[in-house]
Amino acid sequence: MARVSVLKRFLRKKLRRYFFAGLLVLVPVGLTIVVVRWIVSLMDGLLVRMLPLRWQPEQLFGFAVPGLGVVLTFLLIIFTGVLATNYFGHKLVRASEKLVYRIPLVKGIYTLFKQVADTVLSSDRQGFRKVVLIEYPRKGLWSIGFVTGVSEGELQRITARRVINVFIPTTPNPTSGYYILVPEEDTCVLGMTVEEAFKLIVSGGMVSPPDRYKGVPVAGAAASSFPSEDGR
Repeated sequence: MARVSVLKRFLRKKLRRYFFAGLLVLVPVGLTIVVVRWIVSLMDGLLVRMLPLRWQPEQLFGFAVPGLGVVLTFLLIIFTGVLATNYFGHKLVRASEKLVYRIPLVKGIYTLFKQVADTVLSSDRQGFRKVVLIEYPRKGLWSIGFVTGVSEGELQRITARRVINVFIPTTPNPTSGYYILVPEEDTCVLGMTVEEAFKLIVSGGMVSPPDRYKGVPVAGAAASSFPSEDGR
């Protein structure tokens, strides 16, 4: 009986180990497939349906073409980029923006999304390129933040010290958070990338990036330099 009991415990332990090992492999794969399928279906539903009826895959081939919406989205982005980077296309974009700015409600929404896109996607600005550690919301508690630039104008003039713009994301949804102004000397620049910081925040600290400054004095690792918009 004792031998049977030991065997049962051994089997339960092994089965439990294999079960959780399988979950660790299948859950990320399964969720990735679900999200990718949802994105593809969303794009197919939005863009493919915008095509003239005679050009839709069901009419041309007799069946739907999965992923066609993704291809159309990519081509639309490339075409818009080509259009926006030549002289006449740039003029057309400017004229369209002037028209949008004349519509009160639409103007506010468009301006908000344009500023966010400029901050995140622009290659010649500093937004979301530095990950910092600051004491927030009080001394002794630390939060991860993203530098979105150096404060300019009235805000910089009123504050006694040079301050930088920092976005503090929330867990598990990093797209929401808080915008705060932090004195430059009160920030500690981290070695992790923005992508690694997002993973850390979304996972609630369970996915931690490697320490690139291991063995380096904190003062050296924390040295920060945030040039202003005019390069000073």
